[in-house]
Amino acid sequence: MQLPLEDLFNDVIAKSMRGLGLSETELASRSGASVEDIAAVKNGTANDAVLRQIAPHLNLHAASLVAMAHNEWRPHPVMVPGLEQFNTPYHDMTVNAYLVWDAETKNAIAFDTGADAAPMIDFIQKRGLNLSLIFVTHTHGDHIADLAKLSADGTVTVFVHEKESCAGAKTFKLGDAEAWESGGLRVEPRSTWGHSKGGITYVVSGLERPVAVVGDALFASSMGGGMVSYADALATNRKEIFTLPDNTVICPGHGPLTTVGEEKAHNPFYPEFK
Repeated sequence: MQLPLEDLFNDVIAKSMRGLGLSETELASRSGASVEDIAAVKNGTANDAVLRQIAPHLNLHAASLVAMAHNEWRPHPVMVPGLEQFNTPYHDMTVNAYLVWDAETKNAIAFDTGADAAPMIDFIQKRGLNLSLIFVTHTHGDHIADLAKLSADGTVTVFVHEKESCAGAKTFKLGDAEAWESGGLRVEPRSTWGHSKGGITYVVSGLERPVAVVGDALFASSMGGGMVSYADALATNRKEIFTLPDNTVICPGHGPLTTVGEEKAHNPFYPEFK
C-alpha cells in the first residue's frame, strides 16, 4: 500500500513563506491577494484563484499547487527488486528507512533506522541477507531512533557526514568519500543540506534502476523545511538530485517513493522544469 503524501498544499505554502521570510501581510502586498484569503489557504481552503495569485511570489508552480489542493496527483507506485521501504510510527507521524541488497551476494545496505528497526531486522533475517553497512541521511531523532539495535551495538559500521556526527557512527568528509562499494552495490554521497546542516543524499547503483535515498531533502511534490537554510535546501536539491536521470527512484524520509522525472513534472518548488 502506497503511503499518503507527506505534505498538503498549505504545507507547501507555509514552508515557502517561512523560507522566504514573508508574512501574510507582505505576501498580500506583493500579490494583491487579501490577508484574509492568504490566511484561509494556509489553513487549507482550496481557493484556486488565490493559489494562482500567490504562487509566483513564493517561487512556486501554480498549476502544481492547485493540483495538490485538489488531490489530483500521486506518484506512480514504484517497485524495484532489491529495494524495500520500512515505514514506522514516530509520535504523531511516520518515518521511512530503506534497505537495498544484491540478489546474488545477499549483501544488504541500510539507510536510516526509522523509529523502530525491528521490521527491517526481521526482513533481513527472513531473506537471509547480510547487513554490511548503514548510512545516515541526517541525524534528526526520527531517522536514527534505533541505530544501536540496527547496528547490533556497533557490529555493523555506520557512516554519517562529519557535520552531523552521532554516537555509534563513523564520520566522513565528502571529498574523502567518493563512493563505497560493497557486494555488488555502489553508494555515492551527495550534499543536500539545508533542511539539516549536513544532510546527505545517497545514490545507489547496482540495481535495475538508480536509487537516491534523500532523507528529508525532498518529498513527493514537496521538500523538507529549510530549517538551516531554505535557499541552500532548494539549491542543493537542484544540483544533486534533479541532475540525476529521470528514472531515478527517490526514497524520501517521509511519504511515498517517487522519481526524479515525476518531481520535475509535479513538484511546486521547482517551477523551472514544467
